[in-house]
Amino acid sequence: MDIVILAVVIAVVVLGALGGLIVGSRRKKQLPPPPPAAPDITAPPAEPHVGDEAETPREEPRRTIEEVDLPDGSAPVTVEEPPAEAPEIEIPEPTAGRLVRLRARLSRSQNALGQGLLTLLSREHLDEDTWEEIEDTLLTADVGVQPTQELVERLRERVKVLGTRTPVELRTLLREELLTLVGRDMDRVLKTEPEDRKPGIVMVVGVNGTGKTTTTGKLARVLVADGQSVVLGAADTFRAAAADQLQTWGERVGAHTVRGPEEGDPASVAFDAVKEGKEMGANVVLIDTAGRLHTKTGLMDELGKVKRVVEKHAPVDEVLLVLDATTGQNGLVQARVFAEVVDITGIVLTKLDGTAKGGIVVAVQRELGVPVKLVGLGEGADDLAPFEPEAFVDALIGE
Repeated sequence: MDIVILAVVIAVVVLGALGGLIVGSRRKKQLPPPPPAAPDITAPPAEPHVGDEAETPREEPRRTIEEVDLPDGSAPVTVEEPPAEAPEIEIPEPTAGRLVRLRARLSRSQNALGQGLLTLLSREHLDEDTWEEIEDTLLTADVGVQPTQELVERLRERVKVLGTRTPVELRTLLREELLTLVGRDMDRVLKTEPEDRKPGIVMVVGVNGTGKTTTTGKLARVLVADGQSVVLGAADTFRAAAADQLQTWGERVGAHTVRGPEEGDPASVAFDAVKEGKEMGANVVLIDTAGRLHTKTGLMDELGKVKRVVEKHAPVDEVLLVLDATTGQNGLVQARVFAEVVDITGIVLTKLDGTAKGGIVVAVQRELGVPVKLVGLGEGADDLAPFEPEAFVDALIGE
């Protein structure tokens, strides 16, 4: 029993010693620092005013939303747009002598006729075969059968009388005969300034594809270059781009354009154009008409209606037929049909600088009995020129 008690006492002593050692070792370890105290959060200072940066913030009176005047939405908000820039007005090239200035362009494609005739006439012996070649040259150039026969007959007589033929004599002879054939005495003046009234009225007719609307725009430039004021009537209401195209041409030279709704009544647009031309005191009104297929009778009748409606204002002074010079004999067919509907007073030949043959000038004048008054010699804005027989024939036979 005594042994048990002794063992218990020893165990208690040992446990107490071990407990002291453990507590002492823990005290030797460094404890972590206490967490920092939370900072005091204060409201940000008021935004300083100019000149009082160091001033103590002060309270300012603030309006509530009820005190603020808000728009009620009744007045429309208008946004001012910058004014559109007016298109720059161009000053067209003077028309006097314009064909002479374009002569080089004309002669590049046309002098095959004149040079061919000069070569044949320069042969030492002009037998029947040579005269047949001369006829073929003229027919190939679209001169036409009747004018060809007349020219060959006159050349035969004059060459027989002339006897010996120097190059200078042949050139003079051929120039005189071609001028007679082209018609140097025909009246080619555009009737745009009637003596008893204003404005002069000009209708432009022709099949689509001949350059009719473009020619109308270029004609406006010709008239403006000659000092006349112009109003354009976009009566080709069946082509969406026609009115826009014509208006663009007009804006370039300061000409006013009258147009109507797409597929509207062409006669109504033409009537309004003349009416506005009168009110504006314009010198000339140019009316661009529809140019759909000439074989459709109803559409040609419509063209006649446009002319009748316009003449409720005043007589039409000029009816210009636009023909593509490269179409040859097909252009003559078109000319006949248009001449049956309206009284053609003048012809405009376009594309005369391309593959066109110079004889078409003679042929179309003979077909209609009216003169060629204007010719188109290129794509440029000022490439429409008054027709001058002398300049044309000189381009045919060359220098």
